[in-house]
Amino acid sequence: MKRFFLIAATLLTACSQSAPKAENAASIASTQSTTLLPLTIRTPRAEHRFNVEVALSPKEQENGLMFRKSLAPDGGMLFPMDPPRTASFWMKNTLIPLDMLFIHTDGTIAFLKANAQPYSREPVSAGIPVIAVLELPGGRAAELDIRQGDRVRWGNCAALAADKGRIALNFCPD
Repeated sequence: MKRFFLIAATLLTACSQSAPKAENAASIASTQSTTLLPLTIRTPRAEHRFNVEVALSPKEQENGLMFRKSLAPDGGMLFPMDPPRTASFWMKNTLIPLDMLFIHTDGTIAFLKANAQPYSREPVSAGIPVIAVLELPGGRAAELDIRQGDRVRWGNCAALAADKGRIALNFCPD
């Protein structure tokens, strides 16, 4: 019986020592999480709300949604361009189809590529400078009747980034 308690105490100690490591791993993972931003698209019939990830750094923009196996219907990824530029995207290492919305500096959708095919190396571009590109789950734009010319806004639209060289996380064209 004494031996049983000794083994149980040893196992309990071993388990309790691994618990801080698990908490630490969870803490590290939470600090590496991507910025989420509210985003709306206004069509002639409705306003659609999304919570999108923001690819701010060059590395985040390079990785985008590669290797993702799914994307929530109200999710997506925003690629801000500061300064606006002619952006070109491809689907190399992207496992799911995506709708790509290229956004004018006035907030309207300049070009919409529906259902970009996974793994495609064919470049997709609006051919003009844009303030951002938004990627949504493939087919979602058609489901919600989102089209070229519809208006996009993101962030709280109350305060713009004051720091030069920082990408504004609030975009409120009127």
